[in-house]
Amino acid sequence: MKKINFIMPIVLSVVSSLFSQEALKSTEEEYYDFLSLTGQAERPTLNYRTLSDSEWQITDENHLWKDNNLGTKRTLYESDTTETNWFTAGIDRSVKLKLYGPEWFNSYNTKAPYGQNDGALWQGKGYNTSLTAGARLEAYGLELTFKPQLSWSQNREFDYMPGVYGSEYSYFWKGNIDLVQRYGDSSFWTFDWGDTEIRYSWNNFTAGFGFQSPWLGSAWLNPMLGSNNAGTYPKFDIGLRKTKVYMPYTNWYIGEIEGRAWLGYLTESDYFDNDGTNDHRQLTGFSVAYSPSILPELTLSINKISLARWDEKSAKYLNPLYDSNEFEDQKASFGADLLFPTVGFEVYGELGVDDYNARGFANPFHTAIYTVGAKKELSFFRRFQKFNIRPEIIFEWSNFEMSQDFQLQWNYMGYYSHSLIAQGYTQRGQILGAGSGYFGNSQYIALRTHFSKGSVTLFLHYNRPDTNYLNNFGVNTKDKDWLDKEKKQHDQWGCYKAIRTYGINAQYFVTQSFLIGAEFNTSWIINSEYKKEKGSGYRNSYGALRIKYNF
Repeated sequence: MKKINFIMPIVLSVVSSLFSQEALKSTEEEYYDFLSLTGQAERPTLNYRTLSDSEWQITDENHLWKDNNLGTKRTLYESDTTETNWFTAGIDRSVKLKLYGPEWFNSYNTKAPYGQNDGALWQGKGYNTSLTAGARLEAYGLELTFKPQLSWSQNREFDYMPGVYGSEYSYFWKGNIDLVQRYGDSSFWTFDWGDTEIRYSWNNFTAGFGFQSPWLGSAWLNPMLGSNNAGTYPKFDIGLRKTKVYMPYTNWYIGEIEGRAWLGYLTESDYFDNDGTNDHRQLTGFSVAYSPSILPELTLSINKISLARWDEKSAKYLNPLYDSNEFEDQKASFGADLLFPTVGFEVYGELGVDDYNARGFANPFHTAIYTVGAKKELSFFRRFQKFNIRPEIIFEWSNFEMSQDFQLQWNYMGYYSHSLIAQGYTQRGQILGAGSGYFGNSQYIALRTHFSKGSVTLFLHYNRPDTNYLNNFGVNTKDKDWLDKEKKQHDQWGCYKAIRTYGINAQYFVTQSFLIGAEFNTSWIINSEYKKEKGSGYRNSYGALRIKYNF
């Protein structure tokens, strides 16, 4: 890429851009992520990632899936004019087209809902299906993407706790969050705009309006502040994609930067309350990342989110330095990622703080949560490489439990809830960040084996989604409260809901362009209603089938 001067305005940067390629958490994107672990591909982003930012550059053409069609971007027209000026030098003077899908996903749950990072699809009990397809056109800096998602959920009845908001299907804990347990009592269709978007990019400067949900940070399963766990929302964003930076005059390379700001329009579900004046919220997001030249393996990132009512008084939250939390909810996360392709190893961590403001707190761990993870290519299995088999191990640990100082203060639901913004950090009843362990903890480990025609993953996932629900019973209590057998606290003490899931996931290219994916897992769920009752545990079996064709 070309260079920019540190003191020059961002809009005057002259840097080649990497344009859109793969959808978040798709089979192709996860494979490219493995190639970046082994040094065979370059990651297109540092921290902020959407489909429009996710074109992976393969640096080693002799990779495992080189004979499979991972999606092709076709050049329809390319200018043969060699004359350029300061503006035209910053755009790709061609017309390109990429087709996505079609991709048909199907799943079935026998006893309870199961699913995460699946967009607007609600994988409830029974049969669930979604269909997505689309196209992307790029022309002289303009990027048009149309890729919606249409889904259907059978939504069969299962046992859950009574909701405490505007519906029995709402969340069971009165702690201010629009987290739906079940979407009504019948099957339903959902249309979501998905990755649909219009964007203009000049060099690495970009601005767009659409529905692409950003994935923030390095987390593989449970990012704190940005994922595709919920449906999409309208948003406008502006910023700078991953860019090399040089000091002026000295031509000293100081590293890579990335920055994005966005404004979103969130909507509550139909199962929260009957107040039509608070159906929508304003989301204001800021993301900055830096990879220093002296240690290019390291990436440091900061994300800040503000939630406020959607009205004219909320314009002040467009200022990233505004730190009052009197009428809104602020959240921040700080991330670090170390990637060593020479040895096929990556380690990352993210620290989150709720109601962040510039004044800080006397206790720096007040409301703090964290995620740590690692990936490692098992290169010591040299005997497998001659058979084109390359395994990797993936591990991630998330702790979203309330900090201990709350035992001496007041009841606190968790990172994604707020007393003034009653719907919390959600979109239409689903959390916009971590999809599991959101008020508790989550541990995930997987062994994934890549071969020339696909991959096979064995995994184990343990999570307690609502640990804070029981921990709150201990706030402002005395010893005698725990000794009284008639007390609700005693009846429920230790009855944490826990879910242990183990399963297998496989992806296989039947032909060069035709991909079939399948998953089967089983979950042992205990204390689903937080009661000490004999036989309270039950088993949910989950099966999924994905069919996709790459053009």
